[in-house]
Amino acid sequence: MEEQKIAILSNVNMNFVIRMLQSKVPVYEAEGYGNELGILMNPQSSYYVYDPAVTFLILDLAELVEHRLNIEEANVLVRNWFSSFSAAMDSGMIYYISDVYLWCAETEVLFDPGRKQALEQVWQTHLEELVKRCDNVRIFPYRHMIEVMGEENAFSWKMWYLGKLPLTAGAQERLCSLILEKLRVERRTPKKVLALDLDNTLWGGLAGEAEHTPILLSDDHSGLAYKNLQRVILQMQKQGVLLVLVSKNNEEDAERILAGHSHMVLRPDSFAAKRINWRPKHENLQEIAQELNLGLDSFVFWDDNPAERRLVQEMLPEVVVPDFPQRPEELASAMTAIYREYFEKPVVTMEDLHKTRQYAENAKRSLMREQAASFEGYLKQLKMVMTRVDPHENLERLTQLFNKTNQFNLTTNRYGPQQLGEMLKDSRKRIYLYQVRDCFGDNGIVSAIIVDTSEEVPVVTDFVMSCRVMGRNLEDAIIEDVEQELFASGWNRLRGIYIPTAKNRPVAQLYPRLGYREISGDDSKENAWRVYETQLPSEAKRAYYVEKENNA
Repeated sequence: MEEQKIAILSNVNMNFVIRMLQSKVPVYEAEGYGNELGILMNPQSSYYVYDPAVTFLILDLAELVEHRLNIEEANVLVRNWFSSFSAAMDSGMIYYISDVYLWCAETEVLFDPGRKQALEQVWQTHLEELVKRCDNVRIFPYRHMIEVMGEENAFSWKMWYLGKLPLTAGAQERLCSLILEKLRVERRTPKKVLALDLDNTLWGGLAGEAEHTPILLSDDHSGLAYKNLQRVILQMQKQGVLLVLVSKNNEEDAERILAGHSHMVLRPDSFAAKRINWRPKHENLQEIAQELNLGLDSFVFWDDNPAERRLVQEMLPEVVVPDFPQRPEELASAMTAIYREYFEKPVVTMEDLHKTRQYAENAKRSLMREQAASFEGYLKQLKMVMTRVDPHENLERLTQLFNKTNQFNLTTNRYGPQQLGEMLKDSRKRIYLYQVRDCFGDNGIVSAIIVDTSEEVPVVTDFVMSCRVMGRNLEDAIIEDVEQELFASGWNRLRGIYIPTAKNRPVAQLYPRLGYREISGDDSKENAWRVYETQLPSEAKRAYYVEKENNA
């Protein structure tokens, strides 16, 4: 994968940081420092010629507010900075803007120590408001880095007086590591499912022996270590990580603790699926993956038993199996490391916040399908409503769909926010984004199509749909909606492309089923790419039961 070009802009000297980063990634070199807004506001600047994919703005608050430690004056200067930045920013680029740590000599003699925090909060408030408005802006955790290191270890007056460089050598190295970590998070596809054992994993001791030897789960000693572990996992779940249980236990004993123990943080409804039985765990994991309609390569398995970990590694090599800590006091930090390594995302979307609920609702849909007299009857009972939504307002979700969808993905092109932002500005590209709800709840934004209209015949270059809504004939309604709009715009033909991968075989015959005829393809190898075409308006008969609403 091609290395991402980045930029480091600051109002203080970051030259040494840039030099260190240049050995790892291509980095833009600004002329001097302190002109970060001027660089961004000048479309002819070398910054735009360089065209970085990600820009990091590391700001020193004392310099930015010109050492005016009056709240009202500082607020005016901070508001002006964000106003100028908002006017200069490009919706197709990714920006990391640091939160701040107020460091200057005069804070030591402030009679009201709370003013330092209040001044930092002025910046934080404006920053959080910007992040809420803009999908392509993230908060860079500069302040946390300083707090972990400690002010005396992070800042150097000697370096400051020599060249307006506030950070010690150690802090500069830490800053470089943090920047590289954020780049890694931007580029990778995060895991989706954390599969957990129970005994000596989520609590200490054995569920079946709880009457004789109470399990370890409390507000002190080792019991608190397990409770803090659960607190970390619950926060992960609230940010979109799907939790499943895979435990060798008597189900009744385990469920009694899950539902009734006073110190349980995770409750039965925290889990998207459960397998509490005596079967081999790799078989249970395979079942859960099928139930959730997710690939095993999206799973992380955490179990205290090395034999269970080894067996899962051997039988299911796609599943990530991290080591388990030796001591209870290491549990929470070990899980934090797992989150950072496998699950952390650049942005947590509304889709992520409701993911467990959505998968629980899917289980109800599956039950309805099993009980329905026919597939047609099931689709009618669902009462699905499809709404076209504005892709400009949902860039992050649009990016997720193209980078996380594998099964229903006709061409498997991967796009970053910058590429999609450029497409949204291109009048020759039409991007359609769809949200679906039904009688059980909101499925969220689940499908996207990109149509290239630059040639005589428009082409569907990309068609993706979340696996959680596959098997409901939604694709019939979606493609018909696109066809109707293109026909209304004056086109009488539409083409679609299918490029096979190891994972998208479920849609290999999609276009023929939708009434398209094959017009070309690559026959040099088995399952090679195909191009299909249909006349508009299409005369194909499509069996779907979806009400359409167009808001975009």
